Amino acid sequence: MTSLEMTKEIVKILDNKKAADIKAIRVKELTSIGDYFVIASATSEPHAKALSDEVEEKLSSFGVEPRRVEGYNSATWVLLDYYDVLVHIFTGETRQFYSLDRLWADGEPVDISAITAE
Repeated sequence: MTSLEMTKEIVKILDNKKAADIKAIRVKELTSIGDYFVIASATSEPHAKALSDEVEEKLSSFGVEPRRVEGYNSATWVLLDYYDVLVHIFTGETRQFYSLDRLWADGEPVDISAITAE
């Protein structure tokens, strides 16, 4: 599975689990930490955990495991590190505060309109 394919699969998983305001950004040319960021909002901390769990479970079925998971216990910002794809799941206030969308605005947006229900 390529990093773009993984990104799109993660978007699909998050969308199916009712994540809000999902964005995928190609950051490969801007940083060495990964190729893509997926950013999504959860309605609550339990929802953030459920989104994280779902991504881990579904990708695990493809034999893909995260390098690490950060922030799961507090669940206001959960980071799933899949090497070339970094998944950021935020609660609303935390997403606004850190504003990753703005910080990585120089990245190339990935067209996910065919995947998401929006």
